[in-house]
Amino acid sequence: MRLATALLTAAAFCAPALAHEGHGLFGSHWHATDTLGFVGVVAAIAVALWWSSGKR
Repeated sequence: MRLATALLTAAAFCAPALAHEGHGLFGSHWHATDTLGFVGVVAAIAVALWWSSGKR
């Protein structure tokens, strides 16, 4: 569990790193990896909510 927490924390610190201006939710253009990142965040939130609900 500590390893998972450490990995998630490290990933969170990398989240704001952008290649150049215009990337991100309010950017002027997107790449496939930008969209994949947002899908991954939504999936991680869904899993966290499911896990914390106790309905495993």
